[in-house]
Amino acid sequence: MVSAMNSRLLSTLILLIAGMTAPAQTPKGTTNARIPAETLAPIPDAQGFAGSFAGVSGGALVVAGGSNITGDKWAEPLAKKWYDSVFVLERPDGKWRTDLKLPRPLGYGFSVSVDDSMLCFGGSDANRHYADGFRLQWKKGKLVTTPLPPLPMPCANVCGALVGHTIYVAGGLGAPLDTVAMHNFWSLDLDAHEPIWRELEPWPGPGRMHAVAGAFDGGFYLFSGVALSAGPDGKPVREYLRDAYRFTPGAGWKRLADLPRSASAAASPAPVYLANGSPQLLIVSGDDGLNVLFQPVEKHPGFPRNDLLYDPASDKWSTVELVGISRATEPAVIWQKRIVIPSGEVRPRVRTPEVWLVPGP
Repeated sequence: MVSAMNSRLLSTLILLIAGMTAPAQTPKGTTNARIPAETLAPIPDAQGFAGSFAGVSGGALVVAGGSNITGDKWAEPLAKKWYDSVFVLERPDGKWRTDLKLPRPLGYGFSVSVDDSMLCFGGSDANRHYADGFRLQWKKGKLVTTPLPPLPMPCANVCGALVGHTIYVAGGLGAPLDTVAMHNFWSLDLDAHEPIWRELEPWPGPGRMHAVAGAFDGGFYLFSGVALSAGPDGKPVREYLRDAYRFTPGAGWKRLADLPRSASAAASPAPVYLANGSPQLLIVSGDDGLNVLFQPVEKHPGFPRNDLLYDPASDKWSTVELVGISRATEPAVIWQKRIVIPSGEVRPRVRTPEVWLVPGP
């Protein structure tokens, strides 16, 4: 019988060998080198969740909230349920704590880790969107929740990132039935004597939701997302975006090279990954929009299994096959110097409890 350690080594070797056997004609800007990703113990839920919050506190990994589909996934209208569940993993080989709760069922906001705590803002439940902010801290086996300044207005499907000690927030949807995505940019200076949200000049492109945020070298990055407009029947029509921007405090916005494809709702904030000795922003999977109208929905092939790397030094993108997982509406968090991608959607209406662990920067 193969031991667990030997099994992991064998899996890593298989992934490395796969990365060495790229096709003879690889498209320019594309590489097939896989990184030796592993999995942690899955989220202790049969389905898993989309739109969860994630962060680190007290040395532990914290994953909270989100939604999944109850009953028949393919029924119309579908039955979507939001959760207040909080899961805590104190070490990579440990077991998840499952007896913890958020203040309310909530998902599709954003979270950042700072000052040994996880800060959560915005989000939605089955009835409305929220502006609320709160801090989660893992202290001596207990989850401590304290309020934070609320966002200037309710929003869900929003993205945010931490630059220095300031949180930046962009985009989102103000209410469940809105047909126009938000064109907002807010900041919260955590070093201020009394931190309050400030409204800043937004990026020069269209409003959007499900965008991907990033932070690198003192700048805030905004990638992709979905713009909305009202269709003939009054329902929202999606436009999948490929534009990208960097905001530098004191200098404002700069448009960057477009993404090779849309990556709506990819893992956010985009983690920094060291590629060939160069720090780059990694966008894992996401929805490219090519199959948004695919029917029947139960046969949907899933989201792209390739990933995108953005090199800030050269303002260039590369399409890479690094992680090789289909994912959307999931968070990303750095834990023990590795990138953690918990749960998320593998295709429309289908979540997964898998938790992926990727070598960090």
